[in-house]
Amino acid sequence: MAASPHTLSSRLLTGWVGGCVWHLERRSVQESPHKFMHLFRSINKQWITFQHFNFLKRMYVTQLSRSLNQQVKPKPEPVASPFPEKTSSSQAKAEVYELRPLSPPSLSLSKKPNDKELIELESASISEGSVDVGKETKDERQWKEMKLRVDDIPGILARLSKIKLTALVVSTTSAGFALAPGPFDWPCFLLTLVGTGLASCAANSINQFFEVPFDSNMNRTKNRPLVRGQISPLLAVSFATCCALPGVALLTWGVNPLTGALGVFNIFLYTCCYTPLKRISIANTWVGAVVGAIPPVMGWTAATGCLDAGAFLLGGILYSWQFPHFNALSWGLREDYSRGGYCMMSVTHPALCRRVALRHCLALIGLSVAAPILDVTTWTFPVISLPINLYISYLGFRFYRDADRKSSRKLFFCSLWHLPLFLLLMLTCKQPRGGGSDKGEPQS
Repeated sequence: MAASPHTLSSRLLTGWVGGCVWHLERRSVQESPHKFMHLFRSINKQWITFQHFNFLKRMYVTQLSRSLNQQVKPKPEPVASPFPEKTSSSQAKAEVYELRPLSPPSLSLSKKPNDKELIELESASISEGSVDVGKETKDERQWKEMKLRVDDIPGILARLSKIKLTALVVSTTSAGFALAPGPFDWPCFLLTLVGTGLASCAANSINQFFEVPFDSNMNRTKNRPLVRGQISPLLAVSFATCCALPGVALLTWGVNPLTGALGVFNIFLYTCCYTPLKRISIANTWVGAVVGAIPPVMGWTAATGCLDAGAFLLGGILYSWQFPHFNALSWGLREDYSRGGYCMMSVTHPALCRRVALRHCLALIGLSVAAPILDVTTWTFPVISLPINLYISYLGFRFYRDADRKSSRKLFFCSLWHLPLFLLLMLTCKQPRGGGSDKGEPQS
């Protein structure tokens, strides 16, 4: 077995010299572990210094990139890019950006970084980069001035006047004129349609003018022309005035004063009663139903010049039809009406909303029976209209029982085809001009 160095020296040397050599050898052996630990610590310090250097370099690159993104500035005169790019002949110019000189950020070297700080730095750089992108997208989505082109004016005015609703009003007016007894006067018929259409456009435009602050809160109405700022309120009021004055004039002097008075009354009822009531009471639904019931009465008075039982029958049919139609529509828009601040039956009194819809679905059956009694149609009409009346009553009952969007949607779509089919059946079963004695016989 090999002997240790100090054992070997103590064997070779004796006396005082051997003792000194043994002491020196033992001391060197004892100090060697301390020197090794000191060397390890020095290497460890150098490794930490290198990690600190990487940390500072990453911070510098992050802040430099952030400053570059913030200080990019386009030149006033674009210069061709020195880099080869695939561009079309129409896109021969490229934009080159100049950068302002940056001073390296002063960083403190006293703090010792760790892994947590490195992770926080990376997350901060990512979040600030996303903030810069968010700022760019926000700048792109800022409000811009909308330029009104001449080609867009007809479409904007059509949406301002609610052209679909106006078409429904005109069609019910024509049905009232056609169902009235007496000879069919084409010039009077055309004047009635034009005058009623202009009055409807005026009333709808004024309605949108009053409801701009509330329509902006509803998804259904937020794209209307006045809400989007496509036209000014002054232009909307001017358009309404230009429609109301000639419309009422045509109905008064072109048709008869009674029809003109009904037109003025309907404009007033829609704009000054129904529109403000929408934010006050659920009675607005009944007032709106009266507004929708007046156009067929106007058609009847335009043909006969008087208000009789047939005119009130037609008004009653339109009055009852509007409750299943509108209540089913408003049921699916309850959130929208609530956001807009409108006081609707479907929002404040949902049970009453369903009951009223069912009640007026059943009322259509009774009104169909009343038509031949008042000599407006023959007795064939209640029989052939019974299937569609029973079907809409069944859907009204489903809406009353289920109280969900599916049943309300079915009832609403049924009401869209029920009214034109109902009026068409009335026209086919119209009472002959000879009166009750010649029921069912064609006029000679």
